[in-house]
Amino acid sequence: MNEQLIQDVQGSWVAVEGIAPQAAALFYRNLFEADPALQALFKGDMVAQGARLMQMIGVAVSKLRDIDALVPVLQALGRRHVTYGVQDAHYAVVGAALLKTLGQGLGPAFTPQVQASWTAVYGAISDVMIEAAHKPAH
Repeated sequence: MNEQLIQDVQGSWVAVEGIAPQAAALFYRNLFEADPALQALFKGDMVAQGARLMQMIGVAVSKLRDIDALVPVLQALGRRHVTYGVQDAHYAVVGAALLKTLGQGLGPAFTPQVQASWTAVYGAISDVMIEAAHKPAH
C-alpha cells in the first residue's frame, strides 16, 4: 500500500469518525437497500452493531502502515464472518455500500482520488478476509 493511499484513507476517516453513529446508520441503510436479504444476517441491536463496525474500520485504517499487525486481525474477522453466513459475493455489496456512505458523509471531500484510495484499500482488506474465510485457522 503506498503512502498516498494511506494518507487519503486515514485523512478522510478522521472526518467520518466525527459522524460515526450517523455514518453507521447510513451505511446499513445503503447496504440493505442494495441487498435486502442481508438484513437476515444481522441479529440484535443495530446501533451497537454500527458502533462495532465503525470501531473495526477505525482499527483497520489506523493499522494501514502496520500490515503485519493488520493482516491477522483481518484474517480472524474473515473466519468469524463466514460463521455468520457471509458469502464472498457479499463483500462487493458491502464495498459499494461503504463507498456510497463515504461519498454521502464526506461530500466534496470524497474526491475521485480519495474514492480510488478507499476502493483499493477496501479491495485489499476484503481479499485478505475472503482468503481467510476459505482456510482453517492455524
